Amino acid sequence: MAKKKNKGPAYVCASCGATHPRWVGRCGTCGEWNSVEEAAPAPSVASRERSGGTSKARPLGEVDMEDAERLPTGIGELDRALGGGPVRGGVVLLGGDPGIGKSTLLMQALAALCRSGSSALYVTGEESASQVALRARRLDAPGALDVAILATTELQDAEAALMAEEPAVAVIDSIQTLRDSDLGNAPGSVTQLRSVAGRLIDLAKRRRIALFLIGHVTKEGAIAGPKVLEHLVDTVLSFEGDATHAFRIVRATKNRFGPAQEIGVFEMEGAGLREVPDPSALFLAERPEAAAGSVVAPTAEASRPMLVELQALVAPAAYGAPRRVVTGLDGSRLAILLAVLERRARHRVLDRDVF
Repeated sequence: MAKKKNKGPAYVCASCGATHPRWVGRCGTCGEWNSVEEAAPAPSVASRERSGGTSKARPLGEVDMEDAERLPTGIGELDRALGGGPVRGGVVLLGGDPGIGKSTLLMQALAALCRSGSSALYVTGEESASQVALRARRLDAPGALDVAILATTELQDAEAALMAEEPAVAVIDSIQTLRDSDLGNAPGSVTQLRSVAGRLIDLAKRRRIALFLIGHVTKEGAIAGPKVLEHLVDTVLSFEGDATHAFRIVRATKNRFGPAQEIGVFEMEGAGLREVPDPSALFLAERPEAAAGSVVAPTAEASRPMLVELQALVAPAAYGAPRRVVTGLDGSRLAILLAVLERRARHRVLDRDVF
Protein backbone atom coordinates (compact mmCIF):
# COMPACT_ATOMS: atom_id res chain seq x y z
CA MET A 1 0.00 0.00 0.00
CA ALA A 2 1.44 3.33 -1.06
CA LYS A 3 2.19 5.78 1.72
CA LYS A 4 0.50 9.14 1.66
CA LYS A 5 2.83 11.97 0.99
CA ASN A 6 3.10 14.49 3.79
CA LYS A 7 1.93 17.88 2.70
CA GLY A 8 4.68 20.42 2.58
CA PRO A 9 4.43 23.82 4.24
CA ALA A 10 2.07 26.38 2.79
CA TYR A 11 3.23 29.86 1.84
CA VAL A 12 1.00 32.87 2.32
CA CYS A 13 1.31 36.43 0.97
CA ALA A 14 1.48 38.93 3.85
CA SER A 15 -0.09 41.60 1.65
CA CYS A 16 -3.20 39.93 0.22
CA GLY A 17 -3.39 36.54 1.97
CA ALA A 18 -3.07 34.46 -1.20
CA THR A 19 -1.73 30.91 -0.68
CA HIS A 20 1.13 29.45 -2.74
CA PRO A 21 2.35 25.81 -2.85
CA ARG A 22 5.99 26.94 -2.69
CA TRP A 23 7.94 30.08 -1.91
CA VAL A 24 8.09 32.70 -4.66
CA GLY A 25 9.75 36.09 -4.69
CA ARG A 26 6.68 37.87 -6.02
CA CYS A 27 3.03 37.18 -5.23
CA GLY A 28 1.15 36.28 -8.40
CA THR A 29 -2.13 37.64 -7.00
CA CYS A 30 -1.24 41.15 -5.83
CA GLY A 31 2.20 41.60 -7.42
CA GLU A 32 4.01 42.48 -4.17
CA TRP A 33 7.69 41.50 -3.88
CA ASN A 34 9.13 39.64 -0.85
CA SER A 35 5.70 39.31 0.78
CA VAL A 36 5.37 35.49 0.68
CA GLU A 37 6.20 33.66 3.90
CA GLU A 38 5.76 30.20 5.37
CA ALA A 39 2.49 29.60 7.24
CA ALA A 40 1.77 27.20 10.05
CA PRO A 41 0.20 23.91 8.87
CA ALA A 42 -3.57 23.67 9.23
CA PRO A 43 -5.05 20.87 11.38
CA SER A 44 -6.05 17.75 9.49
CA VAL A 45 -9.66 16.98 8.62
CA ALA A 46 -9.62 13.93 10.89
CA SER A 47 -8.51 15.95 13.92
CA ARG A 48 -11.20 18.55 13.24
CA GLU A 49 -13.84 15.83 13.03
CA ARG A 50 -12.74 14.25 16.32
CA SER A 51 -12.95 17.56 18.22
CA GLY A 52 -16.71 17.81 18.69
CA GLY A 53 -18.27 21.07 19.85
CA THR A 54 -20.66 21.76 22.71
CA SER A 55 -22.72 24.54 21.10
CA LYS A 56 -26.27 23.76 20.04
CA ALA A 57 -28.61 25.56 17.64
CA ARG A 58 -31.73 27.25 19.02
CA PRO A 59 -34.63 29.25 17.54
CA LEU A 60 -34.11 32.97 17.06
CA GLY A 61 -37.10 33.64 19.26
CA GLU A 62 -35.22 32.18 22.24
CA VAL A 63 -32.20 34.45 21.83
CA ASP A 64 -31.89 37.06 24.58
CA MET A 65 -31.66 40.53 23.03
CA GLU A 66 -29.81 41.81 26.11
CA ASP A 67 -26.75 39.93 24.87
CA ALA A 68 -26.43 42.66 22.19
CA GLU A 69 -26.63 45.55 24.65
CA ARG A 70 -25.13 48.84 23.50
CA LEU A 71 -22.69 50.83 25.64
CA PRO A 72 -22.85 54.51 24.61
CA THR A 73 -19.46 56.11 25.18
CA GLY A 74 -20.85 59.58 25.78
CA ILE A 75 -18.73 60.87 22.86
CA GLY A 76 -21.54 61.76 20.48
CA GLU A 77 -19.53 61.75 17.26
CA LEU A 78 -18.01 58.33 17.95
CA ASP A 79 -21.39 56.91 18.96
CA ARG A 80 -22.87 58.31 15.73
CA ALA A 81 -20.27 56.48 13.62
CA LEU A 82 -20.89 53.25 15.58
CA GLY A 83 -24.66 53.50 15.21
CA GLY A 84 -25.28 54.36 18.88
CA GLY A 85 -22.19 53.02 20.64
CA PRO A 86 -20.20 49.77 20.85
CA VAL A 87 -22.15 46.52 21.33
CA ARG A 88 -21.42 43.93 24.02
CA GLY A 89 -19.64 41.08 22.27
CA GLY A 90 -19.01 43.20 19.15
CA VAL A 91 -15.56 43.78 17.69
CA VAL A 92 -14.55 47.10 16.13
CA LEU A 93 -11.44 47.51 13.95
CA LEU A 94 -10.11 51.09 13.92
CA GLY A 95 -7.52 51.97 11.27
CA GLY A 96 -5.71 55.20 10.47
CA ASP A 97 -2.37 56.81 9.67
CA PRO A 98 0.31 56.97 12.39
CA GLY A 99 -0.23 59.92 14.72
CA ILE A 100 -3.77 60.61 13.50
CA GLY A 101 -5.18 60.16 17.03
CA LYS A 102 -6.48 56.56 17.19
CA SER A 103 -5.10 55.85 20.66
CA THR A 104 -6.21 59.27 21.92
CA LEU A 105 -9.76 58.77 20.70
CA LEU A 106 -10.16 55.36 22.30
CA MET A 107 -8.55 56.47 25.56
CA GLN A 108 -11.10 59.27 25.76
CA ALA A 109 -13.87 56.76 25.02
CA LEU A 110 -12.66 54.38 27.77
CA ALA A 111 -12.46 57.28 30.21
CA ALA A 112 -16.04 58.28 29.44
CA LEU A 113 -17.23 54.68 29.90
CA CYS A 114 -15.41 54.36 33.24
CA ARG A 115 -17.00 57.62 34.34
CA SER A 116 -20.44 56.13 33.61
CA GLY A 117 -19.67 53.01 35.69
CA SER A 118 -18.38 50.53 33.08
CA SER A 119 -15.08 48.71 33.49
CA ALA A 120 -12.38 49.09 30.82
CA LEU A 121 -9.06 47.46 29.91
CA TYR A 122 -6.37 48.93 27.65
CA VAL A 123 -3.79 46.46 26.26
CA THR A 124 -0.83 48.15 24.62
CA GLY A 125 1.96 46.51 22.67
CA GLU A 126 3.45 49.72 21.28
CA GLU A 127 3.97 51.76 24.46
CA SER A 128 4.90 51.13 28.07
CA ALA A 129 2.32 51.46 30.82
CA SER A 130 3.97 54.69 32.01
CA GLN A 131 3.71 56.24 28.53
CA VAL A 132 0.00 55.45 28.36
CA ALA A 133 -0.50 56.86 31.86
CA LEU A 134 1.31 60.05 30.83
CA ARG A 135 -1.03 60.47 27.85
CA ALA A 136 -4.08 59.81 30.00
CA ARG A 137 -3.04 62.55 32.43
CA ARG A 138 -2.39 64.96 29.56
CA LEU A 139 -5.90 64.39 28.24
CA ASP A 140 -7.28 65.35 31.68
CA ALA A 141 -10.40 63.26 30.96
CA PRO A 142 -12.41 62.30 34.06
CA GLY A 143 -12.31 58.53 34.46
CA ALA A 144 -9.09 58.00 32.48
CA LEU A 145 -7.11 57.00 35.58
CA ASP A 146 -9.66 54.23 36.34
CA VAL A 147 -8.81 52.38 33.10
CA ALA A 148 -6.89 49.14 33.71
CA ILE A 149 -3.64 48.97 31.69
CA LEU A 150 -1.57 46.01 30.47
CA ALA A 151 1.63 46.43 28.45
CA THR A 152 2.44 43.21 26.59
CA THR A 153 3.04 41.77 23.14
CA GLU A 154 1.99 38.22 24.08
CA LEU A 155 -1.48 37.06 23.07
CA GLN A 156 -1.67 34.67 26.04
CA ASP A 157 -1.10 37.57 28.49
CA ALA A 158 -3.86 39.61 26.84
CA GLU A 159 -6.27 36.65 26.97
CA ALA A 160 -5.50 36.06 30.65
CA ALA A 161 -6.12 39.72 31.47
CA LEU A 162 -9.42 39.75 29.58
CA MET A 163 -10.62 36.66 31.45
CA ALA A 164 -9.42 37.90 34.84
CA GLU A 165 -10.68 41.49 34.56
CA GLU A 166 -13.84 40.72 32.52
CA PRO A 167 -14.13 44.35 31.37
CA ALA A 168 -17.19 45.72 29.62
CA VAL A 169 -14.93 47.33 27.01
CA ALA A 170 -11.35 46.56 25.98
CA VAL A 171 -8.85 48.07 23.54
CA ILE A 172 -5.96 46.22 21.83
CA ASP A 173 -3.31 48.69 20.64
CA SER A 174 -2.40 47.37 18.19
CA ILE A 175 -3.46 44.04 16.67
CA GLN A 176 -0.23 43.89 14.61
CA THR A 177 2.00 43.92 17.73
CA LEU A 178 0.48 40.89 19.48
CA ARG A 179 1.98 37.47 18.82
CA ASP A 180 0.84 33.94 19.48
CA SER A 181 3.81 32.19 21.10
CA ASP A 182 2.61 28.83 19.73
CA LEU A 183 3.44 30.04 16.22
CA GLY A 184 6.91 30.70 14.92
CA ASN A 185 6.02 33.61 12.66
CA ALA A 186 6.88 37.22 13.36
CA PRO A 187 4.22 39.57 14.82
CA GLY A 188 2.12 41.19 12.12
CA SER A 189 2.45 38.31 9.65
CA VAL A 190 -0.64 36.85 8.00
CA THR A 191 -0.53 33.69 10.12
CA GLN A 192 -0.13 35.64 13.35
CA LEU A 193 -2.89 38.11 12.50
CA ARG A 194 -5.34 35.34 11.68
CA SER A 195 -4.59 33.48 14.89
CA VAL A 196 -4.51 36.54 17.17
CA ALA A 197 -7.63 38.12 15.70
CA GLY A 198 -9.57 34.85 15.67
CA ARG A 199 -8.84 34.03 19.30
CA LEU A 200 -9.53 37.56 20.56
CA ILE A 201 -12.82 37.78 18.65
CA ASP A 202 -13.91 34.37 19.97
CA LEU A 203 -13.07 35.42 23.54
CA ALA A 204 -14.87 38.76 23.19
CA LYS A 205 -18.05 37.11 21.96
CA ARG A 206 -18.03 34.41 24.64
CA ARG A 207 -17.39 36.92 27.46
CA ARG A 208 -19.62 39.69 25.96
CA ILE A 209 -16.74 42.18 25.82
CA ALA A 210 -17.00 45.18 23.49
CA LEU A 211 -13.58 44.95 21.86
CA PHE A 212 -11.71 47.62 19.90
CA LEU A 213 -8.75 46.55 17.74
CA ILE A 214 -6.41 49.30 16.54
CA GLY A 215 -4.84 48.47 13.19
CA HIS A 216 -1.98 49.88 11.16
CA VAL A 217 -2.55 51.02 7.59
CA THR A 218 -0.49 50.65 4.43
CA LYS A 219 0.79 53.52 2.31
CA GLU A 220 -2.34 53.15 0.16
CA GLY A 221 -4.54 53.74 3.24
CA ALA A 222 -5.82 50.14 3.56
CA ILE A 223 -5.62 48.28 6.86
CA ALA A 224 -2.41 46.25 6.97
CA GLY A 225 -2.81 42.49 6.88
CA PRO A 226 -5.09 40.04 5.10
CA LYS A 227 -8.54 41.18 3.97
CA VAL A 228 -10.02 38.41 6.09
CA LEU A 229 -9.31 40.58 9.16
CA GLU A 230 -11.97 43.05 8.04
CA HIS A 231 -14.41 40.19 7.38
CA LEU A 232 -13.95 38.76 10.88
CA VAL A 233 -14.86 41.93 12.79
CA ASP A 234 -18.33 43.46 13.14
CA THR A 235 -17.41 47.08 12.46
CA VAL A 236 -14.59 48.76 10.55
CA LEU A 237 -13.83 52.40 11.33
CA SER A 238 -11.47 54.52 9.27
CA PHE A 239 -9.86 57.49 11.03
CA GLU A 240 -9.11 60.06 8.33
CA GLY A 241 -7.43 63.43 8.39
CA ASP A 242 -4.58 65.57 7.12
CA ALA A 243 -1.50 65.95 9.29
CA THR A 244 -1.40 69.66 8.44
CA HIS A 245 -4.99 70.28 9.59
CA ALA A 246 -6.74 69.78 12.92
CA PHE A 247 -9.90 68.17 11.53
CA ARG A 248 -10.41 64.40 11.87
CA ILE A 249 -13.20 62.21 10.50
CA VAL A 250 -14.22 58.77 11.78
CA ARG A 251 -15.98 56.86 9.00
CA ALA A 252 -17.76 53.51 9.38
CA THR A 253 -16.93 51.54 6.22
CA LYS A 254 -18.63 48.41 7.63
CA ASN A 255 -21.15 48.08 10.46
CA ARG A 256 -23.23 45.03 11.29
CA PHE A 257 -25.08 46.94 14.02
CA GLY A 258 -25.82 50.22 12.26
CA PRO A 259 -25.61 52.20 9.02
CA ALA A 260 -22.36 52.10 7.08
CA GLN A 261 -20.59 55.25 5.80
CA GLU A 262 -21.78 57.21 8.85
CA ILE A 263 -19.19 59.76 9.99
CA GLY A 264 -18.16 61.61 13.14
CA VAL A 265 -16.14 64.83 13.03
CA PHE A 266 -13.45 65.84 15.54
CA GLU A 267 -10.90 68.61 15.97
CA MET A 268 -7.46 67.82 17.40
CA GLU A 269 -6.46 70.11 20.26
CA GLY A 270 -3.71 70.13 22.86
CA ALA A 271 -5.90 68.29 25.38
CA GLY A 272 -7.10 65.65 22.91
CA LEU A 273 -9.92 65.37 20.39
CA ARG A 274 -12.92 67.66 20.60
CA GLU A 275 -16.29 66.80 19.10
CA VAL A 276 -17.60 68.95 16.25
CA PRO A 277 -21.42 68.60 16.34
CA ASP A 278 -21.86 71.28 13.62
CA PRO A 279 -19.18 70.63 10.97
CA SER A 280 -20.64 73.18 8.54
CA ALA A 281 -19.99 76.09 10.89
CA LEU A 282 -16.42 74.91 11.47
CA PHE A 283 -15.64 74.31 7.79
CA LEU A 284 -16.90 77.78 6.81
CA ALA A 285 -15.59 79.72 9.80
CA GLU A 286 -12.54 81.17 7.99
CA ARG A 287 -14.14 81.69 4.60
CA PRO A 288 -13.97 85.34 3.44
CA GLU A 289 -17.17 86.83 2.02
CA ALA A 290 -17.46 87.41 -1.76
CA ALA A 291 -14.15 85.65 -2.40
CA ALA A 292 -13.33 84.93 -6.05
CA GLY A 293 -13.00 81.24 -6.90
CA SER A 294 -14.87 80.13 -3.76
CA VAL A 295 -18.37 78.69 -3.46
CA VAL A 296 -20.35 76.98 -0.70
CA ALA A 297 -21.90 73.67 -1.74
CA PRO A 298 -24.30 71.37 0.14
CA THR A 299 -23.28 67.74 0.44
CA ALA A 300 -24.18 64.69 2.51
CA GLU A 301 -22.17 61.97 4.21
CA ALA A 302 -24.51 59.03 4.94
CA SER A 303 -27.39 60.60 6.92
CA ARG A 304 -25.48 63.79 7.73
CA PRO A 305 -25.98 66.90 5.56
CA MET A 306 -23.32 69.59 5.68
CA LEU A 307 -22.02 72.67 3.90
CA VAL A 308 -18.48 72.73 2.53
CA GLU A 309 -16.39 75.29 0.68
CA LEU A 310 -15.07 74.54 -2.79
CA GLN A 311 -12.12 76.56 -4.08
CA ALA A 312 -10.91 76.62 -7.68
CA LEU A 313 -8.24 78.42 -9.66
CA VAL A 314 -7.99 78.38 -13.47
CA ALA A 315 -4.78 79.63 -15.11
CA PRO A 316 -3.17 79.44 -18.59
CA ALA A 317 -1.21 76.25 -19.20
CA ALA A 318 2.33 77.59 -19.43
CA TYR A 319 4.10 74.21 -19.69
CA GLY A 320 2.37 72.37 -22.52
CA ALA A 321 -0.16 69.82 -21.29
CA PRO A 322 -2.67 71.36 -18.85
CA ARG A 323 -2.45 70.24 -15.22
CA ARG A 324 -5.30 69.00 -13.01
CA VAL A 325 -4.62 69.12 -9.27
CA VAL A 326 -7.51 67.96 -7.06
CA THR A 327 -7.75 67.63 -3.26
CA GLY A 328 -10.78 66.03 -1.66
CA LEU A 329 -12.57 65.30 -4.95
CA ASP A 330 -12.47 62.55 -7.55
CA GLY A 331 -10.23 63.55 -10.47
CA SER A 332 -12.51 61.75 -12.95
CA ARG A 333 -15.49 63.79 -11.80
CA LEU A 334 -13.50 66.99 -12.30
CA ALA A 335 -12.69 65.91 -15.86
CA ILE A 336 -16.41 65.40 -16.57
CA LEU A 337 -17.30 68.82 -15.13
CA LEU A 338 -14.65 70.54 -17.26
CA ALA A 339 -15.90 68.76 -20.38
CA VAL A 340 -19.48 69.90 -19.66
CA LEU A 341 -18.33 73.50 -19.10
CA GLU A 342 -16.39 73.47 -22.35
CA ARG A 343 -19.15 71.87 -24.42
CA ARG A 344 -22.36 73.29 -22.98
CA ALA A 345 -21.41 76.54 -21.24
CA ARG A 346 -18.84 77.55 -23.91
CA HIS A 347 -16.16 78.24 -21.26
CA ARG A 348 -12.63 77.56 -22.45
CA VAL A 349 -11.13 75.38 -19.72
CA LEU A 350 -9.78 72.17 -21.28
CA ASP A 351 -6.53 73.82 -22.40
CA ARG A 352 -5.91 75.53 -19.02
CA ASP A 353 -4.47 74.50 -15.68
CA VAL A 354 -7.14 73.81 -13.07
CA PHE A 355 -6.36 73.67 -9.36
